[in-house]
Amino acid sequence: MRKLIAILNVVAWAGFWAFGYIALTTHAHNVRDMVTAAILAALGGAVGMWAYFRLIRINEETGYAKRPNRADRSHLDIEENGEQA
Repeated sequence: MRKLIAILNVVAWAGFWAFGYIALTTHAHNVRDMVTAAILAALGGAVGMWAYFRLIRINEETGYAKRPNRADRSHLDIEENGEQA
């Protein structure tokens, strides 16, 4: 499954860049092609972002990548309950 998501990530970003370039360089009188390319570029960017974040989550769960540092927020629970340490 990881390889499939990685391939999807590469293809989606390639589509984003290719169709984004087409959308930006199309002549202004060719509105239909410009809008179609912009929609496909946005779709490629959205799928690419989803796949990228999914790959990050998979790598953190399997231990391949280190989890980000998180602050210890246990002191907030103590303050809300009125208890003191």
